[in-house]
Amino acid sequence: MTPPPLHGLRFAFGTLSVLPVKVSRWDREAARGGMLCAPLVGVVLGVGAALLGLLLLALGAGPLLAAVATVAVPAVLTRGLHLDGLADTADGLGSGKPAEDALRIMKQSDIGPFGVITLVFALLAQVAALDRLYDGSWARGALAAVVSAVAARLALTLAARTGVPAARPEGLGAAVAGVVPVRGAVAAALAVTGVAAAAGALLGTDDIARTALAVLAALTAAELLLRHCTRRFGGVTGDVFGGLAETAATTALVVLSLG
Repeated sequence: MTPPPLHGLRFAFGTLSVLPVKVSRWDREAARGGMLCAPLVGVVLGVGAALLGLLLLALGAGPLLAAVATVAVPAVLTRGLHLDGLADTADGLGSGKPAEDALRIMKQSDIGPFGVITLVFALLAQVAALDRLYDGSWARGALAAVVSAVAARLALTLAARTGVPAARPEGLGAAVAGVVPVRGAVAAALAVTGVAAAAGALLGTDDIARTALAVLAALTAAELLLRHCTRRFGGVTGDVFGGLAETAATTALVVLSLG
């Protein structure tokens, strides 16, 4: 029999990545474990992104190409799941329609003008931030790739906390909405922030505060979007979760590139 923690890991990697992990259980317990393990998915995706970026730098590619490749890895390893969610959420919010109509717009397969504009600006911001980081220090660029990917999935853990309702009765959003106890979500946030700060310490004392601030800023931006979506849509959806992840990742990268 598979231990409960492994069910959570399978749920996390099976739903948040394209890695060949079979989700064996879809109940609330597995979803709770999966959302608590979401930052670990970020570690794997972030490390993969950083390694490709560093490989290109070692082969003589410039920081811009390394930045593009770094941003591409999480997109590929999630089949663009979060980027699609960001675009759909932007279309739903930008439509100005009532909740029911906005949710219907978000379920459509095409991407509207609000979604396209949001995607372009988000990807440009991510690439520009990583370009600056790689140009200044390969180590800071690599660390930023990992920290932003982890912060993005940590935002999902917090969004799945108790008290946050689902906007629809079906879909991934409904499966994970409200499954994480508030204490567990806070503990995960503190743990990730602490580990990120410790990783920053390897690069210098200034990076301790900068890295911790990047995680906290990412969570703050995601929380603001979460509250807005909850008011507009009546709760969260899978698309909203994707939008939160990309918002957190972008914010973390921008903060790390400052100074």
